[in-house]
Amino acid sequence: MHYQIKEEVPRILDYIDIRLGAGLSRKSTEAATIGLKNGLFSVVVYADETPVGIGRIIGDSGCFFEIVDIAVLPEHQKKGLGQLIMERLMQFIHENALPTAYVSLMADHGTPDFYKKYGFEVSLPPQKAGMFLRIV
Repeated sequence: MHYQIKEEVPRILDYIDIRLGAGLSRKSTEAATIGLKNGLFSVVVYADETPVGIGRIIGDSGCFFEIVDIAVLPEHQKKGLGQLIMERLMQFIHENALPTAYVSLMADHGTPDFYKKYGFEVSLPPQKAGMFLRIV
C-alpha cells in the first residue's frame, strides 16, 4: 500500500467518516462545512487513492494556533501516519507562528508521550488546567 500526504482540506464526508472511524466525536455536516473552510491548514493522508487520515490547524494566525482532528482509520494505525501528520502540521507551525504564539491541542485518544516528541507539555493543576465545553 502506498501512503501519500497532501496539503488540502478534507472533503466533508471523508472528514466525518475518518473522525468517526478513528473514535472521535461526530460532527454534523453543517458544522463540518463551516469549520473546514475556516481552518488555517489541513492535511489528508491517502492510502493509494483513499483518504485514511487527517490533521488540521485552526486559530487566528497570530496569537493562537490549535492542532485538531488528528485521526487515522484503525486499519492504517501503527504505520507512522500520525507521525507523518504531526510532522507536517508542526512544520507549518514553525514556518508561520510568530514569537509569543501559543499552540495548543486536546488529545482525546492520543498519549501525552506522542505529543511530547513535538514539544508539547501536559497541562496539570494547579499551574494550568485544560478545560472544554462541548455543545450538544
